[in-house]
Amino acid sequence: MTLMGASDLESFAAELLTAGGFRAEHAADTARVLVWADARGTASHGVLRIPRYVEMVREGRINPDGELVTEINTGVVRVLNANSMPGATAMSSAVAHAMKTARDGGLGWCSVKNITHAGAIGFYAQQASDNNMIAIVLSASGPLMAYHGARVAGLSTNPVSISVPAGNEPLLLDMSTSTVALGKILHARDAKSPVPADWGLDENGAPTTDPGAVKTLTPLGGPKGSGLSLMIEVLASVLVANPVISEALNGRKAAMNGAALVLDVARFTDQHVFAEQIRELVTSIRALPTAQEATQILMPGERGFALSRQRLSKGIPVAVGTMERLRNLAANLGVPEPSTIQN
Repeated sequence: MTLMGASDLESFAAELLTAGGFRAEHAADTARVLVWADARGTASHGVLRIPRYVEMVREGRINPDGELVTEINTGVVRVLNANSMPGATAMSSAVAHAMKTARDGGLGWCSVKNITHAGAIGFYAQQASDNNMIAIVLSASGPLMAYHGARVAGLSTNPVSISVPAGNEPLLLDMSTSTVALGKILHARDAKSPVPADWGLDENGAPTTDPGAVKTLTPLGGPKGSGLSLMIEVLASVLVANPVISEALNGRKAAMNGAALVLDVARFTDQHVFAEQIRELVTSIRALPTAQEATQILMPGERGFALSRQRLSKGIPVAVGTMERLRNLAANLGVPEPSTIQN
């Protein structure tokens, strides 16, 4: 591992993305999301993604000059077309629009079509909870995960994040509908470590512990994960007439989509009453007897917040394989390497 300061890592990430074709503001948005994930221990959605993002610009799959276009703006519903712009900017804009609508009318829904990979969607959900709102954020992409009962990819790992204001740190659920996100497989490849056999299937549909042999991810909880992924595809894609899975499975070009639902707590209940009831809920759950193998009971997102505080203070570890690929990219793009804390 290479240990880097958070600000150094974020600046390095933004410089690489800018040199790779991103507009400066899109690069800054993206770097912020990537380092947020790395700080929380979610390396699968961190800076390891940068070489692929730059490659996607070269392939024309990310449009660095894409602009958001409003297609529908009626009542509490807004639909945006991102035109393949960087996903971090597109999803941040979707949540911002949903928050504004929620502030005006209690709730807001914003769908954003034709996004590109947006990273850890918990980042976007937290934007709402930081403003005393509740958010449910979804994203949908092409086949990566087996539908329960199939041995090849038929759905995406479509993630869902729910964030609820709860004092200093929100309750933040951020999960993929697969057993693990694809990025965890990528991180295992970079770290040169095996993976559990239930994470993925090889080209023959058999379980494998070799991250390099994984061709298809497995759904979380079997039919539960694949069923939830299917419903997210309906809500994020089919609902806005921009299907992903059916297009991809029938050999047609497919994009990615995202959606954000935001609820203004103050329109439903007194904020102080809500805060007290959340506090009591959390306290009651924490007071439950712990299982034999558990040392404490954690709330959704709590482990990530604790790790983030530590890493923002002491440095963020970057896997050797990831750092090697970033250094190679920097050399190719003429970007100077940042200072590191230690190797």
